[in-house]
Amino acid sequence: MKSVNVRLGDRSYDILIGTGLLGQAGRLLKYCGFNDRLIIITNPVVQALYGNTLRERLSADGFRVTILTVADGEEQKSLDVAGRLYTQLGDCYAERTTPILALGGGVIGDLAGFVAATYMRGVPLVQIPTTLLAQVDSSIGGKVAVNHGKLKNEIGAFYQPVLVISDTATLKTLPANEFASGMAEVIKSAVIKDSDFFTIIENNRGKIKALDDTALEEVVFRSASIKASVVIQDEIDMSLRNILNFGHTAGHAIETVSDFGVEHGHAVAIGMMVAAKIAEKLGYFENGDLIRLKSILEGADLPLIMPELDTGKIIMAMKHDKKIAGGKVRFVLPKAIGEVFITDEVNMSLVEEVISG
Repeated sequence: MKSVNVRLGDRSYDILIGTGLLGQAGRLLKYCGFNDRLIIITNPVVQALYGNTLRERLSADGFRVTILTVADGEEQKSLDVAGRLYTQLGDCYAERTTPILALGGGVIGDLAGFVAATYMRGVPLVQIPTTLLAQVDSSIGGKVAVNHGKLKNEIGAFYQPVLVISDTATLKTLPANEFASGMAEVIKSAVIKDSDFFTIIENNRGKIKALDDTALEEVVFRSASIKASVVIQDEIDMSLRNILNFGHTAGHAIETVSDFGVEHGHAVAIGMMVAAKIAEKLGYFENGDLIRLKSILEGADLPLIMPELDTGKIIMAMKHDKKIAGGKVRFVLPKAIGEVFITDEVNMSLVEEVISG
């Protein structure tokens, strides 16, 4: 097992990473001071794979466990679904000290985290991510949110968990497209801050694709360490944390315009290529690095080409992005593998040219 400590004063917590950690969840939760009621929020797919077994093990460890389920899909991240969960929490007499365990991928983590942050003005949250994307990104850093209309993560809060339990064994039951989606965030982490990690991914593609235990643990550990280091310096996303949005300006727009028909990681992969091509045209990113980025994304079975969507709508969606400042769209552009910068000086005609090309 490996661990990463997110040092945020009295909001500090550990990210635990390793295979078989779900079987140790009771011990880990007791170490955090929990010993009675637990609420698991998950979806039916994850409940069948892991939720029922987790409940049995926690019950054997003396916990009283209630499972609340929401249907699978991005559309579940809504105020309506959050409202239903508030009612269910009230019906089962959840208290301010009753922890919520978010068992699942990014949708569950965001939704359950939002509910934990707002129910009774905040109850303890434990993230138990079961997808690669959630283990390396969305479960870390305290961003919790729901969507509003077609706007992604428009209503939310910064609310740190008390613990993150990333059991890498759960990654072996992921559909291939979901694993690929998570690899987009892994690659993003390497591009923004760690050129050595980028090389490690290049050199271990076979082991990663084969879901080798050691390779998976290293990928999650390195990615989580990168995100934690950024969050520690900029918890509420005022400056440095914006680098984590590499690929997300165009990526979120693609998700929105496609009515979330394009998976998050796939959209981010295309968004990274958009940002990299913009950077190359502006003279910041060498063609050799662009080729390396393209190759590693292709090797992870991620798309590189913009889907058949209305370019004008994509540009408009970018202008509604949360990262807008002073009416200007902010981009995270790469200077080299392992180094990026933030700018709001990209001409939107260049963006349109790259997207259309």
